[in-house]
Amino acid sequence: MMSSKHDLAVAPRSLEAQREEFSRRRGLAMPLAGTLAWAGIGLVGWLGTPYQAVMALYLGTGVIFYLGAFLSRFTGENFFARNKPKNEFDRLFISAVLMCLLIFAIALPWATQDYQSLPLSFGVLAGLMWLPYSWIIQHWVGVFHALARSVLVLGAWYAFPAQRFVLIPALIVAVYLLTIWVMERRWQQAQRIGSFSLRAEAAVAA
Repeated sequence: MMSSKHDLAVAPRSLEAQREEFSRRRGLAMPLAGTLAWAGIGLVGWLGTPYQAVMALYLGTGVIFYLGAFLSRFTGENFFARNKPKNEFDRLFISAVLMCLLIFAIALPWATQDYQSLPLSFGVLAGLMWLPYSWIIQHWVGVFHALARSVLVLGAWYAFPAQRFVLIPALIVAVYLLTIWVMERRWQQAQRIGSFSLRAEAAVAA
């Protein structure tokens, strides 16, 4: 009997259970990091030289993950908590992030020919990971972010060539702010539903 209980305790969770656990997360740290990074990129693009704007874009996009990991300690997500159960969808999302990073191998040679390509290529490629994220959590917010970001970045790149290092970061920040608003409302609604369910279960048990 003891062996049976032990086997149940260590049995791996189903993918559906892992997906549900992943979807319940607040998901605020990375969008906040992206907002801060692109705001800084736009600020340097506005006040700095073209060289400084390029360096800010490289540095800003490169620190988003690390900044997100730092912010996760304050949003309740804590990416590297030791007691956090393993989740296969974390691995899937990290794979999507790495895929996006590998695509930068196309953007970098183009940038050596025309540095003004960077706001377009980095702005679009860094947003592609939102598509698999949207599929994992089964919510439209990631699809909205990726599509709105790509369309706005491409349109601004063509329409306002003299303002590419300022306007494109500003548009990305705007998309991030809308995304954060939607995700926070989604998370708060899930919290209210979870709290109501717990109270209902307690009332039934009583």
